[in-house]
Amino acid sequence: MSEIQYLEGKQPDPREHRMIFRNVDRVGWNPSIDRYLEDGGYEQLRKAMDMDPQVITDEVKKSGLRGRGGAGFPTGVKWGFIPPKNTKPVYLICNADESEPGTFKDRYILHQDPHQLIEGMVITCLAVGAHVAYIYIREEFPEAAKTLETAIAEAKGKNFVGKGVLGSDFDVEIHVHRGAAAYICGEETGLIESLEGKRPYPRIKPPYFPAALGLYMCPTIVNNVESLCHVKHIIGMGGDEYAKLGTPRNTGTRILCVSGDVKKPGYFEVEVGKVTMRELLYDMCGGPKDGREFKAVIPGGSSAKILRCDETFTLKGQGPDGTDKELSFWDIPMDFDSLAACGSMAGSGGVIVMDDSRKMSWVLNNINQFYAHESCGQCTPCREGSTWMRKITDRIVAGKASPRDIDILESVAHQIDGKTICAFGEACSWPVEAIIAKYRDELVADTKPENAEAALNPEAEAQRRYLQKA
Repeated sequence: MSEIQYLEGKQPDPREHRMIFRNVDRVGWNPSIDRYLEDGGYEQLRKAMDMDPQVITDEVKKSGLRGRGGAGFPTGVKWGFIPPKNTKPVYLICNADESEPGTFKDRYILHQDPHQLIEGMVITCLAVGAHVAYIYIREEFPEAAKTLETAIAEAKGKNFVGKGVLGSDFDVEIHVHRGAAAYICGEETGLIESLEGKRPYPRIKPPYFPAALGLYMCPTIVNNVESLCHVKHIIGMGGDEYAKLGTPRNTGTRILCVSGDVKKPGYFEVEVGKVTMRELLYDMCGGPKDGREFKAVIPGGSSAKILRCDETFTLKGQGPDGTDKELSFWDIPMDFDSLAACGSMAGSGGVIVMDDSRKMSWVLNNINQFYAHESCGQCTPCREGSTWMRKITDRIVAGKASPRDIDILESVAHQIDGKTICAFGEACSWPVEAIIAKYRDELVADTKPENAEAALNPEAEAQRRYLQKA
């Protein structure tokens, strides 16, 4: 990577391993197909065209690639869920919705390196037998949508997409579909419903696992932008070689998006698990702002559970000889399994940092306002509960809450968690559960006992008085 020059202020940190972001903010780079071909673009597709589809899938399985969109499910395993005797059309959907607060990595790929994504998608279509693919992109990315349309047209002009790809008998069409800016469309079955022209109400799984019953009730593979880009590199270097990057069960690289109270926020592509929380926040992001100290971090986008910076964790059976292992917050490796063992998740890689200037009641209210607005409304616990939680935290930040409101807030969160069709229930309830568990005293300090006797709203108080007189 030494021969590549990057724009001033955008040079990679020495701890980075640029692969997916190799061309992002690169001097002399542009998103045209000619520039991409000059840099060796579509060579991996040429290689894949001579491979059996099952061999491509096997290489992805050997690589250990886990989805970069949030759940971290093994990509090759997902591809293998297509029914073996399927006679229906197979579809590929690229999830470019990127609606998780704190996440902004896919946007850079779409704007600056669209052909990397297209090449990864065509290789994936070869592997799973798809002849039609969709890029579902959020409405707030209008320039990215235009860039993708141009790139697809360029790829068709060079015979990398369309009829008879590279002179073969393999046909594939890629279409850009712009969503209407709903968070729930990041959930794969809600996305599929939207793509079909319906309200984005997530489907019940089972039976509606997309690989079996997806778009138009046909087998459908849904992968994130970053995940599909990795496919190109896996074919280029081989699954075994790719698996040497990162750590066991957490292979390859991933892009971390750091925002909030650090001196140098931004994106960082690192080998999975090779960078600790301390190295990321202090060495790569420059530490806290002057005169401040780090207080808390949400490591995987707003739906991930918050972690205190003064915490210590006990990892069961992960020490020498199967003993328990003690781990401080600062020593957590940035990988899927370690963050899960510490009670949070790697999610979409959106690392949101808070220093000691942040009041947790304000943080929680900010999160609750977002999720109350974004609930699709299909499930009663989400539809009603997310709004109730927002109303309670509205009262807390306004100084109108009583201590018992914290208990009510916690109770509402528990009544949502695990009781909805899709994971939106957990997305809106986990931040509440975690912040109350770790900052209850701070939240209670923002309440007043005398507020317990106050009316929640003037209209209800007027009605109560009217009924008493009657």
